[in-house]
Amino acid sequence: MPDATPVSTWIWFHIFVFTLMAGDYLYVRWMRSRRPAKDTLHSTSVVATIMWVCAALGLAVFILRAMGSEAATQYLAGYAIEEALSVDNLFVFLLLFKLFRIEPQNQPRVLFWGVAGAIVMRGLFISAGIELLTRFEWVSYLFALVLLIASIRLLLPQDADDEKKNPRWLVWISRLRPVSLRQDVFVTKEDGTRMVTVLLLALIAIEVTDLIFAIDSIPAVLSITRHPFLAYTSNIMAVMGLRSLYFLLAHLLTKLRYLHYGLAAILIFAAAKMLTAHFFRIGPLVSLSVVIAMLAITVGVSLLAGARKAEKV
Repeated sequence: MPDATPVSTWIWFHIFVFTLMAGDYLYVRWMRSRRPAKDTLHSTSVVATIMWVCAALGLAVFILRAMGSEAATQYLAGYAIEEALSVDNLFVFLLLFKLFRIEPQNQPRVLFWGVAGAIVMRGLFISAGIELLTRFEWVSYLFALVLLIASIRLLLPQDADDEKKNPRWLVWISRLRPVSLRQDVFVTKEDGTRMVTVLLLALIAIEVTDLIFAIDSIPAVLSITRHPFLAYTSNIMAVMGLRSLYFLLAHLLTKLRYLHYGLAAILIFAAAKMLTAHFFRIGPLVSLSVVIAMLAITVGVSLLAGARKAEKV
């Protein structure tokens, strides 16, 4: 399987993604012109989620025909592991929107631009990561260490009081420059003074969050494949579905109490792959099976525990 991918394929992939983004955006605007935003949020999220999943699977078919079955399996494994780790992002999005008190009807706008920024950031991260792994083999051990630290962080108990506190950078910005409470624009002018709004601060927080999570997820994807096109496309297609997936699963996130154990196990598995790569090879099909199994087990146990708790009540 050659590593080189024609420039035309890269161009068509980005045209494909931006066309889907435009279609997603126009569909939401059309639905909101007919009914209030809060009434269409769930239905538009369902349509968008189906669209992005079908697009991801359609791309897998293209890769299968153009690059072969091994490449398609690597793409699907990378997509699955990134989609799994992205669920952790959704918990943080939920906390951030609560922190900034962003109304549900204004949240899609923040996530739309947040995801658009993530495309550029993820591309740079993957390019740099592959270059480092190609030039310096020992970097794979550093990436494995990052994944192990991330898994430990997921297993440690979270302090509920710390989660409710305003981030230090938010307090600092508020002291440095007044912040408008408007949520319909990112920048506004009040009493002759140009001010940033809480909507812009929420967008910055989303971008910073994605930057932090990319440090964990990019090495995990590179443990599956170092093919630039496969690593990038699997990552981007998973991230693109984040926005609609958030609104679809927001009400379920608090019920998945054991999911972080599955995510930690996935990171540990990815780290083990990198550490043992010189001794034996774990194929993409095995990786895909492990990721799906770990997610299925932890989600199933979480929902079962929630059902039993509800019965006792």
